[in-house]
Amino acid sequence: MRHGKKFNHLGRTASHRKAMLSNMATSLLEHKRISTTLAKAKELRKYIEPLITKAKEDSTHNRRVVFSYLKNKESIKNLFGEVVEKVGNRPGGYTRIIKTNFRLGDNANMCIIELVDYNELMLKEAQPAKKSGRRRSRRGSGKASDATDSQEETTEKVEKEGKKKIAAKAKDEKSDAKDEKSETKPKDEKSETKAKDEKSEAKVKDAESETKAKDEKSETKDADASEAKAESEAPKAEKAAAPKAADEAEKDKASKAEEKEMPKAKDEDAKEEDTDESKKSE
Repeated sequence: MRHGKKFNHLGRTASHRKAMLSNMATSLLEHKRISTTLAKAKELRKYIEPLITKAKEDSTHNRRVVFSYLKNKESIKNLFGEVVEKVGNRPGGYTRIIKTNFRLGDNANMCIIELVDYNELMLKEAQPAKKSGRRRSRRGSGKASDATDSQEETTEKVEKEGKKKIAAKAKDEKSDAKDEKSETKPKDEKSETKAKDEKSEAKVKDAESETKAKDEKSETKDADASEAKAESEAPKAEKAAAPKAADEAEKDKASKAEEKEMPKAKDEDAKEEDTDESKKSE
């Protein structure tokens, strides 16, 4: 009979249940969040939170006790190192259970169990709001009412002084901004004048380059025109020189012919003289 045995056996034997919870605890310390059924998560919370409390005091005895439950050296290093640094100031409640949908198939109630100090989104939302400085008591004594009135007056004075300081700071910031603008204006004017001078210099350079290009174009045109004139005058000169060359050639031919005829005439005269002398001698 199971009188007084109120914990959930999870449908497993004692050895199987201990091994399963040990493995789930090591995986939770490693990943900081696991998804499981709601019944297992509630049993895991009972299993792991006493171990985290023991890990706050780092001693050989506590390490050996925790190792008897987890049986994993890496998870013990993680627990006594990283996890305790995060959880050290918390007095308890190291885990959080968040219910999710039902599992398909057996329709089991599923949830997520996580270490509280590793969920940064929920930590930001859970930051406490600042309390106002006013405290009002409901006591009927006159002294208490006087004290509350004096406190209210002091708080009002402090608030007014704070507002005045804020307004003075805002004015100072505005004056500083104006001074910065006034300082930046002459710089801007100088930069504008520089830009204008650079633009004018660029325009002058462009005009000079354009004039040079025009001069070069005109020179090339003159050279082309002179070449064209020379080409057009060349055939005329050739035509004019052609008859002169023909006349000279005819003159050369005539002189050569005369030179050829001259020795023939001399030979004939010599023959005639010889014949005359031969007749005289006879």
